[in-house]
Amino acid sequence: MCGIVGYIGPRSAVPILLDGLKKLEYRGYDSAGVAVLNDGHLWMDKCVGKLAVLEGRIGDDHPFARIGIGHTRWATHGRPSDTNSHPHTDCSGKFAAVHNGIIENFLPLREWLESEGHVFRSETDTEVLPHLVEHFYKGDLREAVRQVMAKVEGSYALVVVTEHEPDKLVAARKDSPLVVGLGKGENFFASDVPALLAHTRDTYILDDGEVAVISRKGVEVTDQSGNPIKKDLFRVEWDAQSAEKGGYQHFMLKEIHEQPRALRDTLTGRLAPDNSRVVLDEIKMEAADVAKIDKVYIVACGTAYHAGLIGKRVIEKLAKIPVEVDIASEFRYRDLLVTPNDLVIVISQSGETADTLAALRASKAIGARVLAVTNVVSSSVSREADDVIYTWAGPEIAVASTKAYTTQLICMYLLALYLGQAKGTLAPEAVKAIIAGLRELPVLAEKVLDDADGVKELAARFAACEDTFFIGRGLDYAVALEGALKLKEISYIHAEAYAAGELKHGTLALVVENTPVLALVTQKGVQEKTLSNIKEVKAREAPVVGITFAGNEDVEKSVDYMLYIPDTQTVLAPVLTALVLQLYAYYASLTRGCDIDQPRNLAKAVTVE
Repeated sequence: MCGIVGYIGPRSAVPILLDGLKKLEYRGYDSAGVAVLNDGHLWMDKCVGKLAVLEGRIGDDHPFARIGIGHTRWATHGRPSDTNSHPHTDCSGKFAAVHNGIIENFLPLREWLESEGHVFRSETDTEVLPHLVEHFYKGDLREAVRQVMAKVEGSYALVVVTEHEPDKLVAARKDSPLVVGLGKGENFFASDVPALLAHTRDTYILDDGEVAVISRKGVEVTDQSGNPIKKDLFRVEWDAQSAEKGGYQHFMLKEIHEQPRALRDTLTGRLAPDNSRVVLDEIKMEAADVAKIDKVYIVACGTAYHAGLIGKRVIEKLAKIPVEVDIASEFRYRDLLVTPNDLVIVISQSGETADTLAALRASKAIGARVLAVTNVVSSSVSREADDVIYTWAGPEIAVASTKAYTTQLICMYLLALYLGQAKGTLAPEAVKAIIAGLRELPVLAEKVLDDADGVKELAARFAACEDTFFIGRGLDYAVALEGALKLKEISYIHAEAYAAGELKHGTLALVVENTPVLALVTQKGVQEKTLSNIKEVKAREAPVVGITFAGNEDVEKSVDYMLYIPDTQTVLAPVLTALVLQLYAYYASLTRGCDIDQPRNLAKAVTVE
């Protein structure tokens, strides 16, 4: 996944494709490529690395082609390499495709296609798409793409070009964004608006299940059954800088709003269709291997460490394995008591965090099995670990982590269920219930984001306060730690999170009038205890903001202000509560006029000790 550009018109396609891909570089990528039709024949160049490398390879020695597609890739399936770069072609070399998203059933499709005689060159899920188009093509490219849509499971923004029909490009969309750019005698495809602004501001935004055909003469959009669709024209009024952010004021806000899609991608292919089990084919542990695990160690830094705290709770709850969580910079200098019978889980968004990588190596030297949770394919952590679970969050530009964190939480739930299945500690009904809840989370996340006005109002109300406290118990406490970190990182407000039961052990000395306290109350088993702690805060005349499920009257009666999340299982509530706290931090920082995307003294990836 990452950036897509398509062009057809009277001008030379290669420079337009490369320029469009440059406008999408802000999204992050590891390789790039273009494919154009030159005198009716496919001409393609692609390579690992930045666009400058591809431009250097191509130079001025490229055909004057008037139709083509381009792509920048963020690896999900297969390491970054020339071969794994997009575009991908079929056996005949007459079809080329670029794709964002994840093809959930690519392995059975690949096995079936190979049994039909197709030969694959890459490790990617995307390569099944041009082979499927080749298989179904009977003289109508649009019809072949529709048949591919019926065959594949997962998410995609797909654009196809073929020698057989050199006067058109065909695209389809499901769960991954795709935009049509409308020109005069020329038309465009792009995965994001910035790639189009040098040429047009008139667009169609494709919806799920739609197929679009562009030619020099015009644009045709149909549904998956072939019925014509009349699209509303969307004229982009943003400037180029705003367009990179999808119209959002900051990358952080854009990435907060990308979380429903990111959650879907992280779950894709990992849940059995009947909800009976978690499927983690990337992990090579058998039930016998899991049975030998004496203890789990989770090692990470910063936000990833907070994800690990959630992981501890859910692994112990669902798999009944004792778990320790440690900060990587502390873990690596301990007298390590890790044994070969222990599982060490390292969590790192970038996969290059220096302390986490050192902890991984120390654990492997002892003989422990190491499982990595990371967002970056072929990162150091992913290469050196025994097993890897990729978060598939996509590129994250803002320094403060948002979607990387919530997708790490999803991976923790998946892993806990996986271990619980292997150990037999979970009843089938419990597994089905939790998986059903996981499937609902993307939709529930959208509801939280759609109802952000209340969060915005409260964040603005308390933005001038120089101290803020967060309290909670159990999973709520773990999320409170992340909420406090977010507020500190981007608003520079002094924020601390405490286990609610610890208030009476000294913290109450700091709780005074006009110091806001955000109380997380989603863990129903300890709600009454947390309400008692809220009363202690109220007695000090501090304003309390309760964060709980809609309709929780007991909390409403105990606090001054309310923020709500949709009803879900208590074990899954941290994902939704995290969204509320991210929004709170964002709007507090916005009110204070801080540099939200690049907060002072912080870097995206900490690659030094």
